[in-house]
Amino acid sequence: MGLATFKGGVHPYEGKELSENKPTQILMPKGDMVFPMSQHIGAPATPLVKKGDKVLAGQKIGEASGFISANVICSVSGTVKAVEPRRVASGAMVNSVVVENDGEYQSVEGMGADRDPSKLSKQEIRDIVKEAGIVGLGGAGFPTHVKLTPKDENAIEYVLVNAAECEPYLTSDYRMMLEEPEKLVGGLKVMLQLFEKAKGVIGIENNKPEAIKKLQEMVKDEPRIEVCELMTKYPQGGERSLINAITGRKVNSSMLPADAGCIVDNVDTVIAIYMAVCKTTPLMRRIVTVTGDAIANPQNYNVKIGTNFQELVEAAGGFKGEPEKLIAGGPMMGMALFGLDIPVTKTNSALLCMTKDEVAANEPTPCIRCGKCVSVCPSHIVPVMMMKAALKGDCEKFEKLNGMECVECGSCAFICPAKRPLTQAFKEMRKTVAANRRKKA
Repeated sequence: MGLATFKGGVHPYEGKELSENKPTQILMPKGDMVFPMSQHIGAPATPLVKKGDKVLAGQKIGEASGFISANVICSVSGTVKAVEPRRVASGAMVNSVVVENDGEYQSVEGMGADRDPSKLSKQEIRDIVKEAGIVGLGGAGFPTHVKLTPKDENAIEYVLVNAAECEPYLTSDYRMMLEEPEKLVGGLKVMLQLFEKAKGVIGIENNKPEAIKKLQEMVKDEPRIEVCELMTKYPQGGERSLINAITGRKVNSSMLPADAGCIVDNVDTVIAIYMAVCKTTPLMRRIVTVTGDAIANPQNYNVKIGTNFQELVEAAGGFKGEPEKLIAGGPMMGMALFGLDIPVTKTNSALLCMTKDEVAANEPTPCIRCGKCVSVCPSHIVPVMMMKAALKGDCEKFEKLNGMECVECGSCAFICPAKRPLTQAFKEMRKTVAANRRKKA
């Protein structure tokens, strides 16, 4: 049987060799910690502390303020210096709790205690995940407790672990599969406890043979868990691409994965579930890949959420060449940064520092209607026509062309010989259409 995959996709330079063989190092923060109240999709959390308050590691300092929202947990002990807007990776100013780290890391009572998940009810597991502030750590930041509470839990047939890590340069999930596979399998078992009719599948791209071998060995006696080898292709780790590759099912923009009988979470999210449920430890850390040709010593770090990005660069030996481009995340779906004075949040998986800004160097030229963008689009839509509508600001036409099915993966812009900013245009159009729909509603 051939490798599981989807129709479309591209093969960008992987860049993983810079950091894939670097074991994860724990990075202890030096400066103030900044905890934005919005590190997730949905309503921002409500601050529970004020200036002058003493806080502990593991303490809830922001409370979920709606159904789609998430708690924010302090990762250090110290004193609250301010509750004020601070800049985050997207460039937005977000209300944040600023904590002066006392360096003692005193934690809340009971944190780290072993807990037997088999003695917990389904509701208790979901409540623990909610309290721990866990969100999708693949980048989207959707609150995990909501994902684990579908309308009909009996309709869930697959719990998929997104271990593809198809984004170039990123190696944080790969390192976790090699270093903490028992936590990954343990977290998946906890999830399968919620969905008795489901099978657990760990989907890994075949450019990670060591991880495939290690996890296959670990699950060989688990009747409900298997490892699925995926073709190395971008965006294999996109939620829809992954579901299609492993199950053959299709998901569109009006559906949730649960509507196709699937729950999907990435490696680090599943480990976070294990830590919260089995080790009484809320989400306080991120595994971050610091990489790129401008970084002296590319590395994977276990970083406390709230740590300043500047400290990541210093830990990795600083810049060996002045970077022209800084990206939070990978080159395909990451966000270009204004600067490094921003905190690591739940959704930051990498810092990519490039000596050359190849995108800025490419002046877009007129479309030659070659159709390459159509052939690589994983959503099977027509970027060349969508771009026409986008340039005219024609939202109606954009919708008719199924523009809302775009997953903003960047494959079309990557393959375009004319170097047209397709993904950027579609991102803006989708925002406008969504805003118009909200107004009508």
